[in-house]
Amino acid sequence: MNHEPQSPTLYTILVYSENIAGVLNQITAVFTRRQVNIESLNVCASSTPGVHKYTITCYCTEEMVKMLKKQIEKRIDVLQARYFTDEDIFILETSLLKVSTPAMLDTPDVCRMVRLHDARIVEVNPTYSTIEKTGMTADILSLYDSLHDLGVVLQFVRSGRICITKGYREQLDDYLALREATRRHNQELSNNA
Repeated sequence: MNHEPQSPTLYTILVYSENIAGVLNQITAVFTRRQVNIESLNVCASSTPGVHKYTITCYCTEEMVKMLKKQIEKRIDVLQARYFTDEDIFILETSLLKVSTPAMLDTPDVCRMVRLHDARIVEVNPTYSTIEKTGMTADILSLYDSLHDLGVVLQFVRSGRICITKGYREQLDDYLALREATRRHNQELSNNA
């Protein structure tokens, strides 16, 4: 029997909650208590009206991600939490790079790198130019590394991960429909009693 410890995997945890103040603090407290570092965090409205979606990434073992999911779902305002590996979801990030315009004009490789990485220049002024790149984390970091090696990067920022599942429907919608059907059924039983 193999008793070697599992190596950490990058997991994406999707959490759905009602839009109530303090939920984010409750969710991040679960990670703090378990001493798991959050790699990225993105919060936005979901496709379900009145529900917010938290996209959280972290490196941990499968055992730990299962524990995190259970602890997050215990929060009163959390509707559902699910975890995924990269194979289970469609992922994107976006980034902005500010580069020196004079250095860009003096270094032809900058424009070549922008084209090679399928990025786009969104602003140019005499002092700096802004480059936008959307894609996978590795692609974004590859562009950054290439431009950084040329010595032209003034600023760099990238968003947290956004993702959707590969399933046909939002799994939360199925869960909420089942919950509502159960609530109605229980109400009918209590009315008939």
